[in-house]
Amino acid sequence: MGNARNIAFWVVLFLLILALFNLFSGGGSTLQSREISYSDFMEAVDSQSVSSVTIDGEQIRYRGNDGQDYVTVKPEDAQVTDTLIDKGVTVRAEAQEQSGFQAFLLSLLPFLLLIGVWIYFMNRMQGGGKGGAMGFGKSKAKLLTEKHGRVTFDDVAGIDEAKEELEEIVEFLRNPQKFSRLGGKIPKGALLVGPPGTGKTLLARAIAGEAGVPFFTISGSDFVEMFVGVGASRVRDMFEQAKKNAPCIVFIDEIDAVGRNRGSGYGGGNDEREQTLNQLLVEMDGFEANEGVIIIAATNRRDVLDPALLRPGRFDRQVMVGNPDIKGREKILGVHARKTPLGPDVDLRIIARGTPGFSGADLANLVNEAALMAARVGRRFVTMEDFENAKDKVMMGAERRSMVLTAEQKEKTAYHEAGHAVVGLMLPQCDPVYKATIIPRGGALGMVVSLPEIDRLNWHKSECEEKLAMTMAGKAAEIIKYGEPNVSNGPAGDIQQASALARAMVLRWGMSDKIGNIDYSEAHEGYQGNTAGLSVSAHTKELIEEEVRTFIQTAYERAYQILTDNNEEWERLAQGLLEYETLTGDEIKRVMKGEPPNASGGEDSDADETPSVTSIPKTKPKAKPADEGGMEPEPSA
Repeated sequence: MGNARNIAFWVVLFLLILALFNLFSGGGSTLQSREISYSDFMEAVDSQSVSSVTIDGEQIRYRGNDGQDYVTVKPEDAQVTDTLIDKGVTVRAEAQEQSGFQAFLLSLLPFLLLIGVWIYFMNRMQGGGKGGAMGFGKSKAKLLTEKHGRVTFDDVAGIDEAKEELEEIVEFLRNPQKFSRLGGKIPKGALLVGPPGTGKTLLARAIAGEAGVPFFTISGSDFVEMFVGVGASRVRDMFEQAKKNAPCIVFIDEIDAVGRNRGSGYGGGNDEREQTLNQLLVEMDGFEANEGVIIIAATNRRDVLDPALLRPGRFDRQVMVGNPDIKGREKILGVHARKTPLGPDVDLRIIARGTPGFSGADLANLVNEAALMAARVGRRFVTMEDFENAKDKVMMGAERRSMVLTAEQKEKTAYHEAGHAVVGLMLPQCDPVYKATIIPRGGALGMVVSLPEIDRLNWHKSECEEKLAMTMAGKAAEIIKYGEPNVSNGPAGDIQQASALARAMVLRWGMSDKIGNIDYSEAHEGYQGNTAGLSVSAHTKELIEEEVRTFIQTAYERAYQILTDNNEEWERLAQGLLEYETLTGDEIKRVMKGEPPNASGGEDSDADETPSVTSIPKTKPKAKPADEGGMEPEPSA
């Protein structure tokens, strides 16, 4: 459509230029000729001062012997042709094919073309309807027709429960009698809720590929504009389009952009976003029925949505799309590895075990990184080594081997990371240590990565206390080795993680006896939500900070004691890191015993197969890897 408009514009512009050229070129000789009277023209003929004459209707153009062009108009009853021939003047006549009406139209043609070009540009300025000044109220929903790259439910894995719920909606569209004979009604809406990257939009595309009905897609931000009433108008227009194509599916991505809780922001009831939401609520379940129109929306911010949007009759189903478990991760890896040639040593189940907390998007990125690494070294297929390297890169960041470090900086990093590893191995409830390295990765000079043996769903107080001890072990190691005055800024990331975990224990999880079972998190951090208006006294704030400090200090002292009691193992591991730079799980244990890391007969480590990063427990096990026991660069670095 846009190409046709551009071609039409250039055609019109060309015709306009051509018409103007003809107009001015046709009268060009007239404009450049000297106008004289008819009697002067006859005198010039009698005196044989005329060399050639052109008769154009009543207009006579002639050239004198002096080379000058002249023009005159003959009377209606004048007979001049015979006189000119008698005088030996060359006479040329131009055909008169145009009537007066045709001449009138020809004279109007330039003006008509100018008006057409003006209308065209005005239409372009207004966006051709939907996107311009005259079409702000039109819906921006796009009808999705995927002829190539069609996604089906076979391309969706790891979220079986969510897929089953949506497969039922598709089945309802295909065979409504199967449900309606028992009094069942088609759901009006389904809300997909889950963390980023879990496959909510992919599920919507699969519904479009499977349903075989019109599928409209739009973003929540496409409704709201700076002009009052535009969002509500677009909602009305979207539902009008949907009714014309019913049965159909309308997918609204990131619905929290328009569906936020009313009255929680500035602007009162006349806020444009609230008007848009009100119109959406009415269209979904108001006086007029929208039979056959199913609304599917996606968000990762269910907590900010208006309660009226979530009630039955609007979004009848709220489908949770969470991070996959080990079986789901294996299926997702299988889907993403379909087009990737895998080597004989690749076991997707081992990779799935080593990626707890990964979302579908993370796993897709992992497969892609492994393929890129294999291609970079010229392999014909992707090996397990490529997956391991890709996993390290995704979790810990790319290696920065070109970074220049002094011997003193490398030694301090080695003792720092060895402290994390030793304390993590000595505390039974800490996740097993997978890898320790002093090669700079991401923003850290070194790091220790641990992994959960299973997908973590909850945390106990004793586990949190041991994790705090492992986190503070880096600073304890520096102080034991170099003394209090020589501690560096390397533990900055550890302190940040420990503070966040301790505050979660005190403010949200009720793990402090002095604070009790009260959620102070939002009021303490300055948010306004369900606890709006909750005030915290100065005494309570002091008590909170005192409890946080107590948790961290106790963990630090515990780590200090463990490193003091196991000084020999810690020294061996630090020296091993200085020599080998990177050690995996079983290699760390062997080095701590004084054995070579690659001792023959050593059993392969399960940790080497299932690496991942443990984190401050918030929503999932995977976290920012560079901060997991990572040592930040010193200012001199």
